[in-house]
Amino acid sequence: MTALILETPEVDLAYDVHGPLPAAGGRPPLLMIGQPMAASGFGTLAALLSERTVVTYDPRGLGRSSRKDGRTDHDPVTQAADLHALIEALGAGPVEMFASSGGAVTALALVARYPADVLTVVAHEPPLIPVLPDAAAAERARAAFRDAYEKGGWGAGMAAFIAMTSWRGEFTEDYFAQPAPDPAAFGLPAEDDGSRDDPLLSDRSWAVSDHRPDVDALRAAPTRIVIGVGEDSSGTFTGRAAEATAALLGQQATVFPGGHGAFLGGEFGTPGVPEAFARRLREVLG
Repeated sequence: MTALILETPEVDLAYDVHGPLPAAGGRPPLLMIGQPMAASGFGTLAALLSERTVVTYDPRGLGRSSRKDGRTDHDPVTQAADLHALIEALGAGPVEMFASSGGAVTALALVARYPADVLTVVAHEPPLIPVLPDAAAAERARAAFRDAYEKGGWGAGMAAFIAMTSWRGEFTEDYFAQPAPDPAAFGLPAEDDGSRDDPLLSDRSWAVSDHRPDVDALRAAPTRIVIGVGEDSSGTFTGRAAEATAALLGQQATVFPGGHGAFLGGEFGTPGVPEAFARRLREVLG
């Protein structure tokens, strides 16, 4: 692996190249992106796809990437421009892409604005609120975990986030009538360290989940767009958002093993099913 920095006027983007450039076998590089997860979350998946040259990166303001724009928010359109600059710097485009969660939102923004950059994108469970029939209730549920974070700190906010993302079906009054979840029930700390800058639990990444995909631009792009959904995500927020996004593009979501983080190894604790996920991703990319 080679660790590199792309310096731009607004950000110094840290990225890693796993394998040779130009890529072997005539295949384009496979760019893996997340949000708010940085490159560190793709170690297992990149290793399982060692026949490919894989590029991972830390989005603007996350991990090793240093912002110079004076902002703290995370916007998929801004990050799409960063990815465009990165793909140009690689000198090996157009690329193939696996994009997870908020990274899938950024990937859709990239394809809409820079369609020549990407041959195939697998956008796995983009957490897009506007595509849902219960969008207003989903916004209310999102505000509730932000409020829990503001009031009680990281453990309280993360417990509320887990409650939201594990709920099956639309966010009804039954959901909002539940008592606040106990962080200890999830093995989370109850003490508050005073910080309020978490990109997942604060409102700094609301532009990601508020993003409205440009359906006309995506349909017109030459890029092959695959919307992925985990077989264990049926009925959850991200599962429903993936299926609704696919429907907007005139397709059905492509099923992958496991749930939202199924590609993870032991990077953040309990692993998913990375071997099965890598096999499925290899099949889908062709």
